[in-house]
Amino acid sequence: MARVLEVGKGFEIKVPLAYEELKKWAEKTITEIVSKYPKAKKMWELLRNDPEVNADWDIAEYLTVAKMNINDHGEVHALITAANALKMLQILLKHGILPDIMKERAGDEDDAHLIILAGALLHDIGNLVHRDYHHITGVCLAIPILNRLLPQIYEDEEIMYEIRNHILHTIFAHEYKVEDFTLEAGIVGVADGTDMTKGRGRIAVEWGKIDIHAISALAVEKVEVTEGEYRPIRIHIKLSNSAGLFQIEKHLAVKIANSPLRDLIEVIAEAEPPEADSDKRIIHRIMVVDGKIKPF
Repeated sequence: MARVLEVGKGFEIKVPLAYEELKKWAEKTITEIVSKYPKAKKMWELLRNDPEVNADWDIAEYLTVAKMNINDHGEVHALITAANALKMLQILLKHGILPDIMKERAGDEDDAHLIILAGALLHDIGNLVHRDYHHITGVCLAIPILNRLLPQIYEDEEIMYEIRNHILHTIFAHEYKVEDFTLEAGIVGVADGTDMTKGRGRIAVEWGKIDIHAISALAVEKVEVTEGEYRPIRIHIKLSNSAGLFQIEKHLAVKIANSPLRDLIEVIAEAEPPEADSDKRIIHRIMVVDGKIKPF
């Protein structure tokens, strides 16, 4: 089953219901975590209700899904990234591992949550300009937004700009080829790679994208961020098909390997159901037309 998602005025995208369920889960998770942190809570309210931010999410989603035929990089992706990033921050703090803003005594737990929240929610808005160099255009687009919203939270201008600059680094460094210099940036970058569940991959396939990226995304049934057994953070992935290994290797593993969190995360992937002798079939029939794979 699916519903029609309105992407700005005049644009619609048909999405699976799992997409909406993930959105509700992410919003609930974010709201619960930031409820204890006044500054982060205020930033959450400002960003989610801001017309410019919502317009940026809309067009980033439209261009990535309707024009590039890839998984969306709009609102739901931002929400999932933020929810998992905040969960990772909570686990690290529980283990006594401090983000840079706290380690340098330039801010507190509330500031750390705000930085990671804002960085995660804004990290992909550059896609509204173009996928190429979107981490750079994202920084350019985020500056006026943050300059407008942060003064509603911070009275001291210098502190406000320092917080803003930390957020900008998370946006720029979420691209896996860019080195993360802060733990906050590493958290956002890895959380970005956790958004690969089946309901998300289905969007690209329904828009005609059939390649190993889309197929591997459809093999991922669920991604959970929990406390680890061997390392502080565990990313637990449930797969219906072995093709999901490609998604893990080429997206998530790369982000972790290039992150300051590389020694703090364990990734566990397992087939579902565990007693099955074969994988679930994802594609039943295809044909090649003009060098491209199409459903048949």
